[in-house]
Amino acid sequence: MDQATKLRQMMDTKEKQDKARVIAVTSGKGGVGKTSLSVNLAIEISKLGKKVVIFDADFGLANVEVMLGIRPKYNLLDLFHNNMSIEDIITSGPNEIGFISSGSGVSELASMDYDSIKLLIKEMGKLDKLYDVVIIDTGAGITDSVMEFVMVSPEILLVVTPEPTSITDAYSLLKVLRRKEEFNPMYKTINVVSNRVTSQDEGQDIYSKMNTVSSKFLNTKLQYLGDIPQDKSASMAIIEQKPVCIAYPNSVASKGISNIASKLMNEDVTEYTSKEGIAKVFFDFLKSRRKSKR
Repeated sequence: MDQATKLRQMMDTKEKQDKARVIAVTSGKGGVGKTSLSVNLAIEISKLGKKVVIFDADFGLANVEVMLGIRPKYNLLDLFHNNMSIEDIITSGPNEIGFISSGSGVSELASMDYDSIKLLIKEMGKLDKLYDVVIIDTGAGITDSVMEFVMVSPEILLVVTPEPTSITDAYSLLKVLRRKEEFNPMYKTINVVSNRVTSQDEGQDIYSKMNTVSSKFLNTKLQYLGDIPQDKSASMAIIEQKPVCIAYPNSVASKGISNIASKLMNEDVTEYTSKEGIAKVFFDFLKSRRKSKR
């Protein structure tokens, strides 16, 4: 029996266990508010009674900890090099959310040996028991690690702003994703959030244009979660290193994020959402990484 088969059997034994809902938050370019949305969305979802953890997959930049104003003591590499458990490396954030720093760990995943992979899958499986929702804050753009995380996540949240470059880069991300052999849009939910818009009509228009070209040329339909208005409170919160939902809970930006969280957690939506769990997402990610490095 080869190692891949053994790992697959290990995954199969988790089939009857509760699994976390995994949402990858991504964008075609940087500077569109992706990490800010990840952090504030986690807080707003926690207010709805869900246990949420953020996995900071944007290694090297550590934007999640900057947004929260909290420096984690440990990161993903401590699982392998310092014999720690997943619980040990989770940093506590506001509203009882957790977050995990990848450090430079993601870049090392492709070269891990079998025992390390087995350990990672086992530890990630614990998150499925500890949390209801896992938010993966990916890097921006279409680098290999970003695309691999997006490709294997059952739910994708694509952040776009009215800037023409943001829209074209978001479409480029979808185009690269669609070319991946392993990607099947039939089994994915791709949600669009229009950020920093001046009106609801502007947000809707951004989505409509993207959905039209994506449906026509990529045979991939998108869903619209809503918009977040342009708001100076969001910029002020970043400077203060506090989530806008906590620093300025009555701001229009906070209310927009709250509405998006409510839509995501709507029971009618959740009922039809695939809950594959974070352990399987990482299993598929590792498989993709190793395949791409051959």
